[in-house]
Amino acid sequence: MYPIVKRGMDVVGSALLLLLSSPLMGLLAVLILCQRDGPVIFAQTRPGKNGKLFRCRKLRSMRAPAYPGEPDHCRITRLGRFLRRFSLDELPQFWNILVGEMSFIGPRPLLPEYLEYYSQEQCRRHELRPGLTGWAQVNGRNAADWTGRLAMDCWYVEHSCLKLDLRIAWTTMAKLFTGEGVNRADDVTMESFCDYARQRDTEKAQNV
Repeated sequence: MYPIVKRGMDVVGSALLLLLSSPLMGLLAVLILCQRDGPVIFAQTRPGKNGKLFRCRKLRSMRAPAYPGEPDHCRITRLGRFLRRFSLDELPQFWNILVGEMSFIGPRPLLPEYLEYYSQEQCRRHELRPGLTGWAQVNGRNAADWTGRLAMDCWYVEHSCLKLDLRIAWTTMAKLFTGEGVNRADDVTMESFCDYARQRDTEKAQNV
């Protein structure tokens, strides 16, 4: 029953927020265009519920790389840092929620190349629609390592309910004003799960 109620809340909430946030998104779009470094919206393919791929949309926060392999933290613009600080870059995902590709609360959508590295248990994170925020995000977000982050996603799948979702929503709002746990201390974005998984498997092989 709750999944039906949750979807109804997603539709009503995302439609309302799209309407209310449209002036702000329009202003941010103009500021991004003034930087003259690519389109306003950055869309990236992500796996959603049951692994179905969709285009996850964000406001552009990075400039194009000046050279192959330029680190992300060197590419984030001054405006982009502001957008990420308050998660404003994720406003276009209200559309993803409205059309049923995402939910307000759920495991964050990650990259499709990570799929082959998940354990059977970790794959359970795709039993639900990915979320704008989630249990892992309010318990460390990118500051948590991959093992802990994916374990929290799976825990959420097991315990999803209205009470928990309201708790996550409330905590998310509080964290938006502090920036707590937005990024790891040693970098702007979290390391690739592919690299993490390969290192994990190598260490396991060495310990056999």
